[in-house]
Amino acid sequence: MQYRDYYGILGVSRDAKLEDIRKAYRKLSKKYHPDVNKEAGAEEKYKEINEAYEVLKDPEKRKKYDKLGMNWRQGQDFTPPPEWQYSEFGDNMKNFSDFFQFVNEGISFEDIIFPNAHHNAYRTMKHDTEVNLELSLEDAVEAGTHTVQVGNRKLSVKFPKGITEGSQITLPGKSEMGGDIYINIHIKPHNTFKVDKYDLTCEMHVPVYDAVLGNDITVKTLNGEVEVKMPAGIQDGQRICIRGRGMPKRDGTQGDIYVRIKIDIPKGLTDEQRKLWEKLSKLG
Repeated sequence: MQYRDYYGILGVSRDAKLEDIRKAYRKLSKKYHPDVNKEAGAEEKYKEINEAYEVLKDPEKRKKYDKLGMNWRQGQDFTPPPEWQYSEFGDNMKNFSDFFQFVNEGISFEDIIFPNAHHNAYRTMKHDTEVNLELSLEDAVEAGTHTVQVGNRKLSVKFPKGITEGSQITLPGKSEMGGDIYINIHIKPHNTFKVDKYDLTCEMHVPVYDAVLGNDITVKTLNGEVEVKMPAGIQDGQRICIRGRGMPKRDGTQGDIYVRIKIDIPKGLTDEQRKLWEKLSKLG
């Protein structure tokens, strides 16, 4: 079997922590996913990335790979089941001939020395599947059922409240290979809000006189508009916090919204407006 450097495939060092391996995998799998990257070789690269991650994310598999390389699956350190018995080839080489007959018929050496359920348990290995899913901010806020593409299958998955950027949903035993499915959630860029876990940030442009006088402003949230009073004399770039109007959390509470104030300086003043500003400047 041709040796594959799983660490090199993911671009991490051999002593990389699991979190670094996860980050590298998410970045590369998103870049080379067949639905995104149509370049030649992208699909094969995507398979290599998943193969490498499948091994390196599992402490036991990683340990075997570090020790045995590509032979980590072969079970060199196996313990034979109790009923297995060693037998020598006879003088007439009959057993020896039978062995090669099995091989030619597609029966492996493992099928000979593990003829029962012990071998099946050894030979069958569960494999997890990890997929990325992009949601709009509005879909992430609304707990409900979403369709997730996993390989050639489409699964309807009911999402709980509390989904945000970086959340992961686990579907135990739903992988085609008998393992679990891990769904990594990513929030699509939004026209108004930037997402920081459960908090949201937006910008609001206000006239200079509203900032000076501390007038009310109307702020759009994910579930309606709210009236907010600015403190008089607020400065450009300062933030106003609206408590409990951000992303919903799993405990039933919500994050906050931070409104960053951008003060609009008037342009193209009329003569009368200029005189008034000059008067204000003299008043201090």
